[in-house]
Amino acid sequence: MAILAGKLEARRDGCAPVAGKSTLNRLELSRPLPTRYHKISHDAAMIETLLVDLFVAAHRGPPQQIILDLDATDDPLHGHQEGRFFHGYYDGYCYLPLYVFCGRHLLAAKLRKADIDASAGAVEEIARIVARLRASWPNIRILLRADSGFAREALMAWCEANRVDYLFGLARNPRLAAMIENELAAAKSASEASGKPARRFKEFPWSTLDSWSRERRVVAKAEWTQGEANPRFIVTSLSKEEAGARRLYEKLYCARGDMENRIKECQLDLFADRTSSATMRANQLRLWFASFAYVLVCALRRIALKHTQFAKANCATIRLKLLKIGALVRVSVRRIKLAMASAFPNQREYRIAHARLAAAAR
Repeated sequence: MAILAGKLEARRDGCAPVAGKSTLNRLELSRPLPTRYHKISHDAAMIETLLVDLFVAAHRGPPQQIILDLDATDDPLHGHQEGRFFHGYYDGYCYLPLYVFCGRHLLAAKLRKADIDASAGAVEEIARIVARLRASWPNIRILLRADSGFAREALMAWCEANRVDYLFGLARNPRLAAMIENELAAAKSASEASGKPARRFKEFPWSTLDSWSRERRVVAKAEWTQGEANPRFIVTSLSKEEAGARRLYEKLYCARGDMENRIKECQLDLFADRTSSATMRANQLRLWFASFAYVLVCALRRIALKHTQFAKANCATIRLKLLKIGALVRVSVRRIKLAMASAFPNQREYRIAHARLAAAAR
């Protein structure tokens, strides 16, 4: 680790040593303000800001438009920890972290209790991220995308008041289902005639009885597949001229499913679910550790592995084939030698990655 961080000469003035696992453990158990027995701490606001700043730094210039994907997922608990709550949907005791991605880039990972709505705190997180993005890219257009758990008046009203577009799933109810009875009947007839799934699309202005402050554009997919109805609804601020009903659902909304793969990379490949500490503060820091591991692997993939077989590999593949490599370490007075196996199958990619990282560090 010291070699990778360039901290071998830790005793030299101006060259700080690399923290060991005991120091990191003390950091997890720290207090917001240092005390006699907790002398190190972390700044949560600066950590959250850094994730967005790293996203901005990954671009050579301001993009015209970005899509921010929001999603909540379960993080199973390992005992009687702070914030313990049984979540009926996930059928277990868990936390409910909120993730915000833009493509492969991670912009936020917020640990939350599970006794809340999926969208709780989303307005505050998005407001913070959007403000930071517009400070660097004043003219950027932002589209917010999420499933029906985020189709809430507070979030949609905030988007409309702050020039942010949105595209959210909308939970089905009898009133919405009644609006597409004819389209669903047509899809059923077409499916029975062809023996294949069939779908029809319809859009209409819509408002709830009391929870929405205004009418909004709703797009419905009336689908008949495998002998049964499969209707879906989405609500959006995008106009018909910008995206028709079919394209809005099939090309824009369904693409949000890729975010679930990013969450799996964080939780399964980089252990973001190792939140077994007693306090929410410590577990939030552990979640950030895993988040920064994900950011580093993404940077490795973007900078060092471009145009190689690992350019689009997931985090587990990169860990297994490029990072978890056996080596013989020889330590002498003046140097440390790492001897790797000559039969290592990915030598070419390893050398390319090393050369590109060395060039980027100059």
